Amino acid sequence: MTRWRPFRRFGLPERLLAILLLVTAVDFTANTLVFDQAGTFALHQDDAARIAEHLTLASRAIEQTPVAERAKAAQHLSSPHFVLGWKPAGERQTASVPEHLDALRTPVVQIAPELAQHGLRLTMDTRKSGENVDGALVLADRSVLEFRTHASKAWGLSAGRLSLLLLPTLMLVLLAWALFRVTLRPLALLIDGTRRVGTASPREIPERGTEEIRLLIRAFNRMQQRVYRTMQQRTQSMLAIGHDLRTPLARLRLRLEGAGLPDDQRDALTGDIEEMQSLLESLQAYVDAGADALPAERVDLAAMAATLVDNAADHGGDATYAGADALPVMARPASIRRAIANLVENALHYGGNAQVSVVRDGADAVVTVADDGPGIPEKRMDDVLQPFVRLDTARGRDTPGMGLGLAIVRRAVKLEGGQLTLANRPEGGLIVTIRLPSAALADGNNRASR
Repeated sequence: MTRWRPFRRFGLPERLLAILLLVTAVDFTANTLVFDQAGTFALHQDDAARIAEHLTLASRAIEQTPVAERAKAAQHLSSPHFVLGWKPAGERQTASVPEHLDALRTPVVQIAPELAQHGLRLTMDTRKSGENVDGALVLADRSVLEFRTHASKAWGLSAGRLSLLLLPTLMLVLLAWALFRVTLRPLALLIDGTRRVGTASPREIPERGTEEIRLLIRAFNRMQQRVYRTMQQRTQSMLAIGHDLRTPLARLRLRLEGAGLPDDQRDALTGDIEEMQSLLESLQAYVDAGADALPAERVDLAAMAATLVDNAADHGGDATYAGADALPVMARPASIRRAIANLVENALHYGGNAQVSVVRDGADAVVTVADDGPGIPEKRMDDVLQPFVRLDTARGRDTPGMGLGLAIVRRAVKLEGGQLTLANRPEGGLIVTIRLPSAALADGNNRASR
């Protein structure tokens, strides 16, 4: 690996340029070899035999014909597929036969060796339709017998020749793809790392690739460490504040009971203290990141929801449950229980009732909580999922809480890889749906009934 260290100093543009130059060099070499070999193709055996036979007979006949009649004799010996022409000695030849195409005559002179003594040369002309074989040979008196024959059957565009021409291109495409993939692989790792920022403990990305990419990865690693420390400090600060405020609230409650206040004033102050405690609990639940690190456990989602409904009914709430008797899933019990509890409390407070259902839909577990309240304006559906947002105008003015209920629910559902959807019911009210994916279903949940 030491020998490649100088190459590491090259930036991304230099590496891409080097790859382009390499691909170009390979392409040039391959094309040079292909076109060079194109001139050494051998004729098919049947065409070689036909050319050898025609030339042998024609050369003998022309040599035995008087010079004055040889041009006319060549015309008489010609056919549509084999055209002959005679030129006297010393006349400038119109046909030029390159030396590097002499290999075309090899199969011909193997059949008729006497043609080699006449200096036979062959070449191919592909400029017209099909492929023509042109050639010439020198007779005993130094006159020249020229000919042209069509060899379209032997030299037609075949699948083999197409494959030969396409093979270098395909190889170059694969080579370029592999080289670019190796060069850009560190960027893929960086992109994957950006998806995990703020979701869990940071994992450093190895510093690989070009100098620019290594600097970018190094800066990203430092950034995610700062983000993680900031989130930890925020969480610890909020948890500490919530913990420290519990003590003075407890003292206020004790002093209130011995203050000798009228019942109505004492009840009002007690309600304020309870609301403050509820606010602190909501705030701690939202900022507490400890649940993210907890492993998923096997929990009965249907039993959990039914228990929360029974507790709400015992406290005088209009809450009902319908659905499966048992539906085991793999989830974090504390966070998913808090999510369902928040939905039930919201439905009771804003809608006056809560209709809870837990069913299995294919491979997914689905929890729905519906109410008969005023619902939420369609244009504000996304807003209510944000923390510290309260739609008092739509759901009543005297509303306790800090607007963290649905934000906590969304966070818990996202932690399980599920989906949270809100929709207004046609008959009135709001329906909230939690859909946990098939990966969250525990083994053996086929025993669950609807």
